[in-house]
Amino acid sequence: MRVAYLSASGRIGGAERALLDLLASLRAAEPDWELHVVVAGEGPLAERAAALGATVHRFPMPRLLEALGDAGGGSRAALLARLLAAAPAGMLWLRRLRGLLRSIAPGVVHTNGFKMHVAAAMAMPERARLVWHIHDYVAARRVMASALRHFADRPAAAVAVSRSVADDVRRVCGAGMRVETVYNAVDLDRFTPEGDRIPLHALAGMPPEAPGTVSVGLVATMGLWKGHDVFLRAISLIPRELPVRAYVVGGRIYATAGSEVDPDELREMAGALGIADRTGFTGFVEDSAAVMRSLDVVVHASTQPEPFGLVIAEAMACGRAVVVSAAGGAAEIVSDGADALAVAPGDAAAMAAAIGRLIGDADLRARLGIAGREKAKREFDRARLAREIVPLYRSLGM
Repeated sequence: MRVAYLSASGRIGGAERALLDLLASLRAAEPDWELHVVVAGEGPLAERAAALGATVHRFPMPRLLEALGDAGGGSRAALLARLLAAAPAGMLWLRRLRGLLRSIAPGVVHTNGFKMHVAAAMAMPERARLVWHIHDYVAARRVMASALRHFADRPAAAVAVSRSVADDVRRVCGAGMRVETVYNAVDLDRFTPEGDRIPLHALAGMPPEAPGTVSVGLVATMGLWKGHDVFLRAISLIPRELPVRAYVVGGRIYATAGSEVDPDELREMAGALGIADRTGFTGFVEDSAAVMRSLDVVVHASTQPEPFGLVIAEAMACGRAVVVSAAGGAAEIVSDGADALAVAPGDAAAMAAAIGRLIGDADLRARLGIAGREKAKREFDRARLAREIVPLYRSLGM
């Protein structure tokens, strides 16, 4: 089997971590398979994929095409203008992509990211089978929803990261599309309760926490809907007498214009809320497992339904108590009160109450952490990925 994976980004976000986990799982299960990764952006993904034994093809996307997207909203007219500006370079890049795929001659082309779903649909070599790996909701993206609906007859199958995403794909692309739900996974040898930690206070330029302080962190990309503002408002609602240090861990990673919040604006917001003295901003940290272990509580604050919530699974694997904005795929993978505390998305008061409850109850933090680790071992072990993806590939007749 020869498989070509196409990634629109070279940086490491949730979708890219999921791709690396899939590569690792397939390499262990099918060592004779030939795995190729086409990386369209700058960043560490190429090196990480090569370390897993994949043949990497660096294939930079034109800047105008890289920045094109509808994640940040905006008018149709403005988006159309950007699309027209990107079209000449984009068509040349597509012709080159078609040539690259012909030279690889894969049996399966497995795409990561909306732009790559569309690009592969337009550049597929003959006799190859196309698989879209859907990590985000389609219907919320007006232009991409139209594009995927238009090309819905091209993929032989789609992989959705949750039942919620699978339902969304069928609504957009039609009930006739084959959609398989495959939850994301976690490297349980890396994401463990024991291991290295990181002095988050030093990264944030703050003094060490006083003894007894409970560290609470939002670990996320700077995506507009990741709920940074909700998290900050929640921290501001926690009584001053409770010993808490909050951290915002993450930085900008995507090139799509208008898709991320400005970290400087978040710092200004923390100051305006009066919590600058107990809220640190670390920027992007490569070792996310060490970050999890450095926190007592991990908060997931997405304001929109979460397609899956990889950070939730990773925090559980590290034995950390988790507060979850329970909607979409995130609601599928936690049980409120048993392995996490669930709140409604966007409800800063409810989030503050959940965080405050965990600050004051070390036994509850420990119980949730133990239960989360057990769930991760049962449901999120990345060895499962090959067991689910290999039969899918084989069923395509390759």
